[in-house]
Amino acid sequence: MTTRLADIAAQAGVSEATVSRVLNGKPGVAATTRQSVLAALDVLGYERPVRLRQRSEGLVGLITPELENPIFPALAQVIGQALTRQGYTPVLATQTPGGSTEDELTEMLVDRGVAGIIYVSGLHADTTADMERYERLRAQGVPYVLVDGFSPKVQAPFISPDDRAAMTLAVTHLVSLGHTRIGLALGPKRFVPVQRKIEGFVRAMQDQLSLPPDVIESGLVQHSLYTLEGGQAAATALIDRDCTAIVCASDMMALGAIRAARQRGLEVPRDVSVVGFDDSPLIAFTDPPLTTIRKPVPAMGQAAVRTLLEEIGGTPAPHSEFVFMPELVVRGSTASAPGSRP
Repeated sequence: MTTRLADIAAQAGVSEATVSRVLNGKPGVAATTRQSVLAALDVLGYERPVRLRQRSEGLVGLITPELENPIFPALAQVIGQALTRQGYTPVLATQTPGGSTEDELTEMLVDRGVAGIIYVSGLHADTTADMERYERLRAQGVPYVLVDGFSPKVQAPFISPDDRAAMTLAVTHLVSLGHTRIGLALGPKRFVPVQRKIEGFVRAMQDQLSLPPDVIESGLVQHSLYTLEGGQAAATALIDRDCTAIVCASDMMALGAIRAARQRGLEVPRDVSVVGFDDSPLIAFTDPPLTTIRKPVPAMGQAAVRTLLEEIGGTPAPHSEFVFMPELVVRGSTASAPGSRP
């Protein structure tokens, strides 16, 4: 250690006592001198102590699953702007097929001394994933906030849209238009938002159409992938079951549902109504403009940043879930059910 102190002191042009004060976080060292010592650490290949990395760099990691779905860049932009306004530098880390895993991205961000991490639709949303990874991260002293998905096994703040209420909004809208055969197209069942959407959908269909839960789940719910192709496959199956309206778990899936209807020679919304989820950028300009459930992205992104900065500042936010209410946006992809028109 003495050799290291001497090396760092020589590199920075300061005394060993000054280096020791900086490394131990003691006051009484000029900001420029502190920066010289930290720069010397970097040059000599020594790892900065975690507390110094957090103070000096102000980096915050943001891990998203992918950027093809426009809702993720939209959320990243809100979070990035909010962090920048507070003097932090956002570091976007994106998972890609065949690329880095969430654990690898986390390790990379921690190695770079981030002050905290925001996870969007990460493994915390997967009911089959091991939640111990988040407890290990907490043990390392890195604060984090989890967006989209909830696990009672993780003691952390969660930010979520109300997926159950979203399904009630969609079903109520379609029933008011005379639809009674309403299908739900969504992703794999192991994800928490999927399970919540199913719960909300089943309850709404029970309340408004008096259908038995087993009939709804077995005949009107179709799992697929959160992609345009996934939406197309799910919608094709639901159209084959005589559905006149389809609620989709993402706008990308909804565009796939519109494609599926057209491939069957059907028109949207004359023959089949389609509802999306997210209200992604540019979705109002599709053909037809998409009726969708608007995810409260600005409010969710700002809450994620505010909550994380409270954790970083030493005032931990409640280890609970902050749930944000979505909104129905009616456009041109929904209309009266074919059999209910004059």
